[in-house]
This record gives sequence, C-alpha cells and structure tokens, in this order.
Amino acid sequence: MANILVVDDELGIRDLLSEILNDEGHTVDLAENAAQARAARQRQRPDLVLLDIWMPDTDGVTLLKEWSTTGLLTMPVVMMSGHATIETAVEATKIGAHSFLEKPITMQKLLKAVEAGLVRNGGTAAAAAPGVVRKPGMGIVAPMPQVELTVEAAMTGGQNLPAVVEMGPQARQLFELDKPLRDARDEFEKCYFEFHLAKEGGSMTRVAEKTGLERTHLYRKLKQLGVDLSRGKRGAAG
Repeated sequence: MANILVVDDELGIRDLLSEILNDEGHTVDLAENAAQARAARQRQRPDLVLLDIWMPDTDGVTLLKEWSTTGLLTMPVVMMSGHATIETAVEATKIGAHSFLEKPITMQKLLKAVEAGLVRNGGTAAAAAPGVVRKPGMGIVAPMPQVELTVEAAMTGGQNLPAVVEMGPQARQLFELDKPLRDARDEFEKCYFEFHLAKEGGSMTRVAEKTGLERTHLYRKLKQLGVDLSRGKRGAAG
C-alpha cells in the first residue's frame, strides 16, 4: 500500500483520517503544521499528501508553492478545507495540487481522492475514467451527475462525487453521506460485515480471511458495530 502524510492542525481530523487510511492498509505519517510537514517530507518522500489549507504557522497553499518552487512537489497533494474559495482552489490547481476535499470529508470522497492520487503517482489501484464512479462490489462504473460548481468541483473538472452510494447487487442499502463521517463509516462497515457473514454462512474464520482481519479483531469490530452474529447462520440455514 502507500505512505500517506496527513497535515492538519485539528487533532480530531488527523485521528479520523489516520484511522480510515490505516484500516485501508496504508502507512500514515501525521503533521499538525507546516514545520512538521516539512520535516516529514525531508525524512521520507510520501506517496501522497493530504494538506489542510488553513494552518496557524504557514497556510497549505503557501507550503504547496514552496514545495513546487524548490522541486519537492514530487508527490500528489490533495488539499483540504472547509472555508476555501473557488479562487483558492484554482490557485492551488495551478501550483500543482492534484485535487481538493471540502470538509466535512466523507469516507467515500476521501478514499476516492486517495485512489485517484495514487493512480497518478503510479499506484496499483484501478483508475476510473473521468466523470465516472466505481460502485463497490459491482465491478461497473456509472456516470457521475452534473452538479453546481463548488470549491471541490473547481479542482475536479466541474463535478462532485454523488451524495449516495449503492452497495453491490446483494446489498441494496443506500448510504446517506450527508452526515458525520464516523456515522456514515459505521453504517457502511456494518452493512459490509453483514453481507460477508451472510455470504460465508456465519463463519467467522472465512469472514476473517475474506476481509483480511485477525479473528479476534473482527469479533470486537462486529460487537462494536452491533452486528447480529447469528444473522448469517440463520440465512445459511434458510
């Protein structure tokens, strides 16, 4: 997987992004300001940087420009902000930013931006064609809807990600992403594990192998999410 540097002065944002990216198998380095980001960049070139715009010492656009002018912008940088303007987004694009995430950041948008950045950087993730979004579990792509121009859209060709994601043909749950990231993520994970439990007849061993989790960690995760562990066995028996 990838080495990702997360630069944000908010502890909660750093922790949340780190948790999600670690769960995806990435190695995450954290920085709370530009000074720490510079040091992290010097220690080891990350495969991708998630960079907040508004920081107390040096803002993200200034740091991006610094890396660009000194030849250190050798990795894709995804800008993040909840208060940026379209002009700021366009400026960051001209400097060399790969894309932009508006806060609050949904898990879907985060993972899509990371995947796209790593593909550009020579990663192994499958690239999606412009203007389409891959539906997890379905192996197909669907056209993205046209939306009004926002800060994020200014850096992604005038389009945003859809607000709702449909999971595969055997899990028709619709996920509303206009809610706190942690809540949306818990809903997705619960549906994900229930799907695999049903598919594997309730076998914790096979689900652990399928999802890549250690069995004890998987059991704790299922209990935390409130997953009915007998549901898969009932489905298999029926």
